[in-house]
Amino acid sequence: MSITTTKLTRWAGLSAAAAGLLFIGVQINHPHLDAAFATTTEYTVRQSLKVLMAGLSLIGITGMYLRQVARAGVLGLVGYLVFGAGYLIMLGMELIGAVVLPTLARTEPGYVNDVFATVMGDPVAGDIGLMFGLNLASAVTFLGGGLLFGIALFRARVLARWAAALLAVGAVATLALPLLPQVNDRLFALPIGVALIGLGYSLWSGLRTTADRDSAGAVVTPVKPVQPESAK
Repeated sequence: MSITTTKLTRWAGLSAAAAGLLFIGVQINHPHLDAAFATTTEYTVRQSLKVLMAGLSLIGITGMYLRQVARAGVLGLVGYLVFGAGYLIMLGMELIGAVVLPTLARTEPGYVNDVFATVMGDPVAGDIGLMFGLNLASAVTFLGGGLLFGIALFRARVLARWAAALLAVGAVATLALPLLPQVNDRLFALPIGVALIGLGYSLWSGLRTTADRDSAGAVVTPVKPVQPESAK
């Protein structure tokens, strides 16, 4: 099987759509994060899916950027780099959550509870060291990058504009969490998840449509038959 740019870009679209589905799926009936939950099998499964989601998202947004790089301009480059950094930091944090925190939960449950409290925006009782800065960097790059990248995609007019707008709006809407304490904060993952699905499908189907159109519109030059020597 030959690997082409078109195939790689379409796989990136599928990766983005899958990441969006996972981003929504892991939020459904998500238990409260604490040290006790971190020692369960369900936590391990959910964390593994979050790691996969972050990795697929990185592949997906890379394909989106490369698909419209000629029209994205400086804003598109900055948005991609910041958003990519957000997913890269998220990938690292989810790996820590999957590999390190379950072990610490048995010996240092207070520390694990404080890490989870920081991630969820709840009051923290103790010192969690550099995890606080890592979480802050993750929030700033993910939300800021989502806003910039969404605007760049919207302006480029290559992928689905509704999905690009939803990505930007979803990133901004997350900033309203402190003002809505009675609202389940996991609901704010839905717009970004749907946006990734829409952008991923647009990336995949757009290339397929272009390929089909090119094939249908191809002009075939007839080959002039060669007369045998005996007929000359």
